Amino acid sequence: MILGYRRISSAVGQKLDRQELPQAERIYEETESGAKRDRPALQELLRTLREGDEVVVHELSRLARSLRDLQEIVSTILEKGCSITFLAENLTFKPNSEDIFATFQMQVLGAFAEMERKLTHRRQTEGIAKAKAAGRYKGRQASIDGDRILELQAKGLSATEIAKFMSISRASVYRYFNTLR
Repeated sequence: MILGYRRISSAVGQKLDRQELPQAERIYEETESGAKRDRPALQELLRTLREGDEVVVHELSRLARSLRDLQEIVSTILEKGCSITFLAENLTFKPNSEDIFATFQMQVLGAFAEMERKLTHRRQTEGIAKAKAAGRYKGRQASIDGDRILELQAKGLSATEIAKFMSISRASVYRYFNTLR
């Protein structure tokens, strides 16, 4: 069976459509950071693999954004007796077969994907620091209504009851109370 894997980091400004996998019989897709190794769709794909299956990924950086994760995921697939193909790079890895040039190419491209991710993170951190210094960065908008928490507390509800009523964690309620001190 040919199984496809597609991933985008966020739903904002990114679309899975660009990652075409026309030959895939079943596609696993998710909106998760490639820096995270424990991604639900990827884990499900790895669990469902059967010997002889082929995994197809549009491009190498969609599978992993660190060289170590990339090598471990590819090794896991090969150890299960399956093959993996990266369409954009035109690379295929098969079990019990070693192509040292393809492996080298995967390692170089994987290292570039990891470097790209780290550079993006560094630029983002620098940009946030400059925006904070200029007074333009306020951080993420609060997702919890503090006035509502106080209103419910005034009615005599406990932190546990407030959390349940507002569908938030009890720790979030306590964290809000701590900001008032």
